[in-house]
Amino acid sequence: MIRKLAAIALFSAAAVPGLAAAQQCEVNVNANDAMQFDVKEITVDKACKEFTVNLKHAGKLPVTAMGHNWVLTKEEDMQAVANDAIAAGASNGYLPPDDKRVIAHTKMLGGGEQDSVTFDVSKLEDGQSYSFFCSFPGHWSIMKGPLKLSS
Repeated sequence: MIRKLAAIALFSAAAVPGLAAAQQCEVNVNANDAMQFDVKEITVDKACKEFTVNLKHAGKLPVTAMGHNWVLTKEEDMQAVANDAIAAGASNGYLPPDDKRVIAHTKMLGGGEQDSVTFDVSKLEDGQSYSFFCSFPGHWSIMKGPLKLSS
């Protein structure tokens, strides 16, 4: 019986075009009051036209004390963007307005809040290294990880 159900599930996923691809074009990321993302690395399937990151601040502290966002840049731009974020200030969500180095970002969240960002996968280049991080002052050195484009 279990084998039969497994075979049906595999057949169903294969028989519905785009079903498997749709599941790979989105990721859920949780941030907490201990300055941690629960996702350490993200892989984006090249077959995706768009990719969505759903960020949830699972903590309880307000945005002014322990705000979190999710920001994507080229790896080489991460530290400079994070440093410029401090000067941008809280009123700009700790991101310089219209910064061309920022590929995608969510808004800054306090405990219990959530936001999503969807970006065009064609903006990502083969062979380029990307990083995601939180731009709240001091968080980027801990709350970060690589984002890779699958082949």
